[in-house]
Amino acid sequence: MVRTLRLILGDQLNLQHSWYQQRDEAVLYIVAELKQETGYVRHHIQKLCGFFAAMEAFAQTLAEQGHRVRHLTLDDTADDQDLPALIRRMVSETGACQFEYQRPDEYRLFSQLRALQLPVPTAEADSEHFLLAFNELPEHFRAGCRHRMEPFYRKMRKRFDVLMAGDKPLGDKWNYDADNRQALSEDACLDLPVPLCFANPVDTIRARLARHQVDHIGQLQGDLLWPINRSQSLALLTHFCRHALPWFGRYQDALSEQAPHNWSLFHSRLSFSLNTKMLHPLEVVEAATVAFQQDDRVSLAQVEGFVRQILGWREYVRGIYWANMPDYATCNHFAARRALPGWFWTGETKMACLRQAIRHSLDYAYAHHIQRLMITGNFALLIGANPDEVDAWYLGIYIDAIEWVEMPNTRGMSQYADGGLLASKPYAASGAYVNRMGDHCRHCRYNVRDKTGCHACPLNSLYWHFMDRHDRELATNPRIRMVFRGWDDRPEAERQAILDHAQWCLDNIETL
Repeated sequence: MVRTLRLILGDQLNLQHSWYQQRDEAVLYIVAELKQETGYVRHHIQKLCGFFAAMEAFAQTLAEQGHRVRHLTLDDTADDQDLPALIRRMVSETGACQFEYQRPDEYRLFSQLRALQLPVPTAEADSEHFLLAFNELPEHFRAGCRHRMEPFYRKMRKRFDVLMAGDKPLGDKWNYDADNRQALSEDACLDLPVPLCFANPVDTIRARLARHQVDHIGQLQGDLLWPINRSQSLALLTHFCRHALPWFGRYQDALSEQAPHNWSLFHSRLSFSLNTKMLHPLEVVEAATVAFQQDDRVSLAQVEGFVRQILGWREYVRGIYWANMPDYATCNHFAARRALPGWFWTGETKMACLRQAIRHSLDYAYAHHIQRLMITGNFALLIGANPDEVDAWYLGIYIDAIEWVEMPNTRGMSQYADGGLLASKPYAASGAYVNRMGDHCRHCRYNVRDKTGCHACPLNSLYWHFMDRHDRELATNPRIRMVFRGWDDRPEAERQAILDHAQWCLDNIETL
């Protein structure tokens, strides 16, 4: 007998949820793989395997705790056209008197479940994951209005009493961002930790994906290195606090081609565990602050840089997303239309920084935030890539990419497609930035100092091409207008040569 049918989505793997605090034989939990979730974009093979393996592990844990659970694979749901069809079938088959679900974090799933019509009552529960409750978001975020992260972050620090001394920030500074923009030193390379990787077998999942002809991108050699349950996620959190947090803030923006473990550096790689809710953001923040209190190697600047990402940025982008959806998904402030070059799916480019960032993405379903923002994202911005294509690439290739967090980072932060609702300026950069933050330029086919000529770094001319074609708007932006003074002082012939070379790069983009 089933009184209540409860749905658990693939990013709702929260064992601490109030649903599971009491066992009830009349409640049946459904964890289901669905074809609709494999095909709304072309996903990385590690993302598909990671979500399906984590869902299976979660269902097994619930069953071990005494809950009634039905884990449905693609084999079991092959005839279900979409999520509503699955739910209608399960309600009919089980004879459930009520259907319940946790509010989805993606608008498309939210819309599907809100529009669902069943012959039994339906109830919606909170996911009990985010620090700001869903009904509080309108108090902080308004549709179509520009918001800034820093004041929001300060409110969150005060509210949750994190790194505070009474009503003032610990150390009398809210933000140590200026101290946290260093390139890797030789000594830092010696301190780089060996990344903690897992060995989760996913052969049966891969066979199932092949059987159902699920298309994918990326590589997976052997077992899955990502955490698929809470115990592995906690182990990854502990590893980060012990081995990487002491250097995280200082080198969080660093890039490197030559350093060992250059795909992980000092980053936590906790985003998949957080975004699937295997970890709660507050427990992650608390673990970092405890490390700061107990480990003399962890300075205030290091822990603040990490806390800002979890307590500030993660909650901030969620607010931007929900305040502006569904219109946010069509934002294209610069009317960008260019297709991404084909080498975004292969990494076969002569530009060293882009080659490494894309290959990391294909090999690990992961790249750290500066690779995403200032390498692949910057290039897409400079060439005027269509935000729809950029969205689909980011959403598909990264294991931690769920639309509520991916889209504001892409359309807002990376592409400025929202016209400044999220960020105060476009994050455009020439080769000088890449050279300052990393070592790619030393081993690149192109010369980072040149703006024209066959060996010139394409980022240099593309940067000025972007600035020139949007000069009316950007020249009035207080965070950018200074760069136009140097541009305007150049001889007309020099400026035209740079723009001509940029146009050559755009015309020959597939061979860069």
